[in-house]
Amino acid sequence: MKSVSISGSSRTNVGKKDAKAVRNAGFVPCVLYGGKEQKMFSVKYNDLLPLVYTPEVLTVELNIDGSNYKALMQEIQFHPINDQVVHIDFLEMFDNKPVFIDIPVHTTGNSIGVKAGGKLTMNVRKLKVKALPANLPDSIEIKIDNLDIGKSIRVSEIAVNNIELLDTPNMVVVTIKATRNMASAATDAAKAPAKK
Repeated sequence: MKSVSISGSSRTNVGKKDAKAVRNAGFVPCVLYGGKEQKMFSVKYNDLLPLVYTPEVLTVELNIDGSNYKALMQEIQFHPINDQVVHIDFLEMFDNKPVFIDIPVHTTGNSIGVKAGGKLTMNVRKLKVKALPANLPDSIEIKIDNLDIGKSIRVSEIAVNNIELLDTPNMVVVTIKATRNMASAATDAAKAPAKK
């Protein structure tokens, strides 16, 4: 899985007044938990943009006052009016400890159903997984070459090495639906007089 490096500075005062002062200075208050103790720190707002505004799921190489930590962004809070990031929770990762994370789903190949005029519908954009950090993929690839109109792929039909999928096994991830044009063409064909 791709990673981004971020540097932060420890915060000693953690009240609302201090958090506001941190934000006014162009920083975002953050918390790192999951290790022996929680670490309160702040990061420059602009340094967080590559992590926050991307469709990819990234791990984070955190440097807090010279100490390095591997982490995942666990929760993010936005300002209700201007949508600016106001707080981020990070989860510390350890090589021997599984993590729970949502991984993006990507389709590969050309569906025979789409070639026949059907429409590809993604019902789920991400799947919940459990895996060791070293086994986390950038995305979960689903081959759709043999997917015909009216057919779907469910969670139970997806296999990824060294990863446990946590969503309901019968949940539909991707399906090929018939389009209106196909339905009207079929109706027109049925109404057409039989050739003598």
